[in-house]
This record gives sequence, C-alpha cells and structure tokens, in this order.
Amino acid sequence: MSLKIRLARAGTKKRPFYHIVIADSRAPRDGRFIERIGFFSPLTPKEAKEHRLKLDLDKVKAWLAKGATPTDRVLRFLDEAGIRKREARNNPQKAKPKKKAQERAAAAAGASGEGAAPAS
Repeated sequence: MSLKIRLARAGTKKRPFYHIVIADSRAPRDGRFIERIGFFSPLTPKEAKEHRLKLDLDKVKAWLAKGATPTDRVLRFLDEAGIRKREARNNPQKAKPKKKAQERAAAAAGASGEGAAPAS
C-alpha cells in the first residue's frame, strides 16, 4: 500500500479549505483517509500563520518514517518547517513556443516581409 501525505479539499464553492491527510494513493482526493494531521487555508492572509497552516510535526515525522511520500504542495510546507528539503524545479523547455505557435510566427514574419517591399 502506497501512502501519501496530501491535501483533501473541504470548504464551499470558491472558498477552498484543505485538510492535510495520510491516505492510500488509490483513494479519491476527498474520500477515504487514514489520519488527518493538519489543515491549510489559502484564503487566510500570510501574516496570520497559525490560522493559515497547521501541521502536527510529530505525526508527520512518524508517517515519513513509515514510508509515506508527500505531494509537491505538502513538501513545500515541510520544507518551510525544516523537516524535508524540496529541490527547486526548473524546466526551461516549458516556456518555449510549441510547434503551432512557431508556424504562426513564421507565417506572420513571412507576410510582413512580403508587404515591406517599397513600391517604385
């Protein structure tokens, strides 16, 4: 059984609130979980840290020792708390234009190049 430390959405429409839970990776996002270990409220201002994010660090450490793997968002929280290091991601290929955008740019450059010739 593959365990994940992940977010389970709660709250109402357009007012997100997340529980940080230990769950089987095959369980639904908001479905069955093993244990709730904290919460995250993204709409709360960052200055109000105790109302924005709460983690039971002892339980987190125990579950990590048992083999639970955190999702990327939870890993950011753990990095901020100093429990586990998160490597920064860098994908320079993501910003490059895709094939269709390159074709459009080439067509636009070709069209503007044809109309740029001065009439004598």
